[in-house]
Amino acid sequence: MFMCLIAELTIGFSSITIVNIPRPFISQKNKIYLAGLSNIVSDWTIWGFKVIMDFFHNNKSQFFYESDFNRNDWCLGLSNHQSWADILIILSASNYKMPNLRFFMKKELSWIPFVYLANKNLNMPFVNRHSKKELEKDPNLRFVDYENTIKSCKRLNRAPSTICSYAEGTRFTKEKHILQNSPYSNLLIPKIGGLATALSALPEVNFLIDFTIVYKSDKRSAWSFLKGEMADVKVKITKHKIPDNLKNKNYLTDYEYREDFKTWIESIWTEKDKDIESLKF
Repeated sequence: MFMCLIAELTIGFSSITIVNIPRPFISQKNKIYLAGLSNIVSDWTIWGFKVIMDFFHNNKSQFFYESDFNRNDWCLGLSNHQSWADILIILSASNYKMPNLRFFMKKELSWIPFVYLANKNLNMPFVNRHSKKELEKDPNLRFVDYENTIKSCKRLNRAPSTICSYAEGTRFTKEKHILQNSPYSNLLIPKIGGLATALSALPEVNFLIDFTIVYKSDKRSAWSFLKGEMADVKVKITKHKIPDNLKNKNYLTDYEYREDFKTWIESIWTEKDKDIESLKF
C-alpha cells in the first residue's frame, strides 16, 4: 500500500507541477484558469488515493453525508484529529462532493517535497505561528501571525475551496484530554484563531463543513494504517451555514466577534461530541 500511495503522490504532484509551470509569467485571469485546472488534477489524484485505500482496506470506510454540497461554494472545513491518516480519510470523503480541500500547514514542514509542492501549486497556506512564550515576550508578534495568515488565505480566492483546520490543534490522546480538563468526552478544546482568521480573509465563504471521524481500532500509527488495522472508520460530514454576524469581521481586534465565533464553534463541538458517541463501533 505504501508504494502505491507514493506512486500516486508522485504522479499527481508531478502533473500539477507541470500544469503550473507557466503561472509566474501569466495574467491574473489565466492564473484563475490554472487554479481550476490544478483542482481537476487534484481530484484525479485524490480519487486514486481512494481507490488504493478501498482496495487495501477492503472498502471498509463509511461516509455519512448529512447535507447537500455545491462545488462552487467557498467553505471552511473542520475536523477532529486522531491520526496523520485523518487527512487521507477526509480527502476521500470530500472527493467530487465539495470544493477542493486546502489545509493549513506548519511552515516547519516546508522541507517535505510533497508539502512544499502542495503549497506552491495548490495554494495551501503555510502558517508560521509563534509560541505562547514568544507572544508573551513580544505581543506584537500576534499581529505578524495574523497578517501572515490573512496573506496566505488571500491566495485561495482563485477558485472555490474548503479551507480546513484541525481545531484541536494537536492529535487527541487520553493524556492530553486529562491535561486540558476538557469539558468534552471525546474531544480536546477547540482553538478557533485559524478558522476565524480565514473567514476574515475570505468574504466569499458562506458555509462550514464539519468532518467527524471515528476509528474502530485504538491504534493510530502510520504502520497501523498501512497494515489495514485502521480500515474500519466512520465519517459524518455536516454542512453549517455561517451566521451573518460572524462574517466580514477582524478576529484580532474585534473582541465581540471572537466571543461570538467561539460560542458558535463550541456549539458545533458539543454536537460533534455526541456524534462521536453515536458513531462508535
